[in-house]
Amino acid sequence: MQTYVFDGSLEGLLCAVFEWFERKPGQVRLVTEAAFQPDAFSSCLHIYNEEKKADRVWKGLQTRLPKAWIRRFYCTYLSELDTAYTALFEFTCYIFCGDPGSEKNYGNTFVLQLSQTAIKVEREKHRMEAFIRFQHMADGIFYCGIDPDFNVLPLILTHFKNRYADQRWIIYDIKRQYGLFYDLEKVEEIKMDFNAQQNMLKLSAPSVSDQEGLYAALWKDYFKSANIIARKNTKLHVQHVPKRYWKYLTEKQQ
Repeated sequence: MQTYVFDGSLEGLLCAVFEWFERKPGQVRLVTEAAFQPDAFSSCLHIYNEEKKADRVWKGLQTRLPKAWIRRFYCTYLSELDTAYTALFEFTCYIFCGDPGSEKNYGNTFVLQLSQTAIKVEREKHRMEAFIRFQHMADGIFYCGIDPDFNVLPLILTHFKNRYADQRWIIYDIKRQYGLFYDLEKVEEIKMDFNAQQNMLKLSAPSVSDQEGLYAALWKDYFKSANIIARKNTKLHVQHVPKRYWKYLTEKQQ
């Protein structure tokens, strides 16, 4: 079995599909450069990104798949799972080799895997949209640090741009070390240098505005007054708001 080694990008994955159809090597194993370990008993092919090849494969997918499945394909890629890369590669080859409507065959391992992975990524997207809480920084920008299981920043961009169109904000993915900055006109991808001792989820006092403490206190008071002790159901609450998201919620902070 030959190993295809790519850089982990969507363009690289699409180029790997192009190379497979051009060379027809039989069954291959797709791995990222970060995860690749040379094997003396098998050959490998390093995939070089070429925009024309990637565009050709992507346009081919768009003609064969409905928009809902293009969305599932992209969400699966954003999961960043090693198994997802192989599933995407095999799924794409299956779609091009199969009859129209092959994406409906959930008996195929890779069709089912894409569907299940996309659901997990979409769930994480919705939770980020629901649970993100901004802090008002001293320079007037609203900031929130997150560390989601999947790379959902590209998926939540439009939601926050539309919802907070009148505010400058930054949403920063600490795990992947990049973020989104909205300047009232457009959203840009940014990278920031943090002090190693700084808590990137919650900014320290010197970084936030004088009003931030008041905002937090008012928000906590609102939730406290709206809470009905007699109807408290912790088990149901945790089902809807898992504890791993509490670190984002102002009302959960002591």
